[in-house]
Amino acid sequence: MAAPAPRARTGGKKKDERRGFKGYKWEFRDSNKDFWAQGHAECKSLVMICIIAAMVCFQRVATHPIVTLLLTMELSICAFFFFLYSLAINRYIPFVFWPMMDLMNDLACSIFLIGGIFFALEARRELPMPYLTGMILMGVAAFISIIDLCLQRRQFKSRKLRKFILLTPDRRGKMQDPKLLLMLAAKEDEEERQRELAEKARREAEAGW
Repeated sequence: MAAPAPRARTGGKKKDERRGFKGYKWEFRDSNKDFWAQGHAECKSLVMICIIAAMVCFQRVATHPIVTLLLTMELSICAFFFFLYSLAINRYIPFVFWPMMDLMNDLACSIFLIGGIFFALEARRELPMPYLTGMILMGVAAFISIIDLCLQRRQFKSRKLRKFILLTPDRRGKMQDPKLLLMLAAKEDEEERQRELAEKARREAEAGW
């Protein structure tokens, strides 16, 4: 009687698929998919465009250095988060809850830009057209930052918070068991599939009536 053929080990191959450059390519695509699909990339792009346009307008007239410094600081921080998500750097720093950092940045950006508008208004008695245009662009950038802040609520769902808790190290600095994260992801996928089936059945029942 012939000996049974050995079973192929596919588990190790699946683990190696997300290592090295292939793993980075997967993280890069997944990070950009979430970043653009949720609207954060569009908001940050518009904020940076408005800030750059405001800086160009303020350079045409005499402007207080604090206003220029404020715009440069906000542009640098916004560009940092844009490249952080675009290059999937946040995926390799799991112990930092980046949605919370991004939310605080949006809140600070809107407050600083609104404060900068009032400061620029008090700094000059006359408001030339380029100066007034720069202040309007600052207000538009602050408004878009508030929109981006509202979009961050999707990141604070209970399942995403549980996933972040599993990624954080314990008091001794050791990472949690990665199997827990896989079990949680499988459970979430199953719950999502059940919800989709229930929604589909409900639609078919309503269509039948």
